[in-house]
Amino acid sequence: MSGEILRRRVTITNPQGFHMRPQMAFVKLARTFRSTITVCRDDLRVDGKSPMELLLVAATFPPSQLVIEARGTDAAAALDALAAVVEAPTESEEES
Repeated sequence: MSGEILRRRVTITNPQGFHMRPQMAFVKLARTFRSTITVCRDDLRVDGKSPMELLLVAATFPPSQLVIEARGTDAAAALDALAAVVEAPTESEEES
């Protein structure tokens, strides 16, 4: 596993915030990567692969920002994919 921690600041754009549905999509996707994933808001740092811990950053509304950290062999790919989930302006279920 690579020792370097990659970080990306993301802005929440979904008008309903980073609530349960996008959080569960985030966790499901995060678990597909080998890297460790951490989500940070202010002084709070949680495991991005844990639904229970990720709930601690719930009700974070736009234009709030989070920092996603990834450490491991696929860290760059993980950051790209996970940032897209957080920064999605709407949810696919609402578009149907």
